[in-house]
Amino acid sequence: MRLRSFQLADAHDVSQIWQMTASHEQEKETLQVLAEQLGFDRDLVIVAEAPDKRVVGAIVGTMDGHTGFFYCLAVHPEYQKRKVGTMLVRELEQRFLQKGVKRIWITVDEGTEKLFPFYQYLGYTNSCSTRLEKELYSVSSGPHERTG
Repeated sequence: MRLRSFQLADAHDVSQIWQMTASHEQEKETLQVLAEQLGFDRDLVIVAEAPDKRVVGAIVGTMDGHTGFFYCLAVHPEYQKRKVGTMLVRELEQRFLQKGVKRIWITVDEGTEKLFPFYQYLGYTNSCSTRLEKELYSVSSGPHERTG
């Protein structure tokens, strides 16, 4: 398995992997994150290439100061349980270290909660037990308007 930085020629293969492993909404968000990150630092977008040169996995990392974040870890279903995800995460961790990152955050949501045990296996710990959310509606939004 060869790990390397993303190239434009990989876009179709990576998109297909995300289609197989993510919901349609997550896939759209993933493509947006990918496009933004390629504009900043393509070294943090990594693909796993099988011996036959087929892209079988990808991960997208971003940075904010000394904090790294990763999104979009996806491995082709035929290559899952073969340590491809582990190799991608470890490679991204090394690249983060080289860029001065001191801490990595991963957001686990409804679509990626199945990866929680995998992240724990890799040494990540749960730093918060809940996520609070609130949708705000403007006064012109009608039925959601509250008075009182």
